[in-house]
Amino acid sequence: MKAVLGILGFIGFMAFGIAQLVAGFTGIEHGIGLIWAWGALFAALALRFTLPITIGAFFGAMNVWGWHWALATLFAAPGLLLVIPGVLASVFSLVKR
Repeated sequence: MKAVLGILGFIGFMAFGIAQLVAGFTGIEHGIGLIWAWGALFAALALRFTLPITIGAFFGAMNVWGWHWALATLFAAPGLLLVIPGVLASVFSLVKR
């Protein structure tokens, strides 16, 4: 059973990653052109520099796919779900002193 869950988790993460690449490519292509989209895709896959694709995924989800900006942000940078509560807890612990 654990193997099945691991395989399904792997497939889910791969599908999410491919969806982010597609959204990033379409967002950059829509915003600044095809050459820049291919360059960002090359930078993400070959050089492991994913910032352009992340920004492109936000704009692709928001402008091309028509998503709300909050959902586009969570799609492009899901790690913010963990960072924001940590920052807020740190701020409130400093204020409480």
